[in-house]
Amino acid sequence: MATYAIVQVDVNDADEYAKYAELAGPAVAKYNGTFLARGGKVEVKEGTSRARCVIIRFDDMETAQTFYHSPEYQEALSYALPVSERDYKFVEGI
Repeated sequence: MATYAIVQVDVNDADEYAKYAELAGPAVAKYNGTFLARGGKVEVKEGTSRARCVIIRFDDMETAQTFYHSPEYQEALSYALPVSERDYKFVEGI
């Protein structure tokens, strides 16, 4: 079953976060992820959000988990986590 990473991010240091982006994209591709939304306009109708929203499709939950814990993505996160506030979740699709 397809699984979607839903990520909402507030970036506090764009230069440092750019290092994350350089590494994260290739890591997503390596695990057959597809970006469906990546930092476009966000219009909140209910609740709250962060400035940047990303949606990535993975083949299944196992692949999504393998991606997240991979050495490639963990290296990318080492640049993102200190300079951002993030909400990151995986949701199984239909």
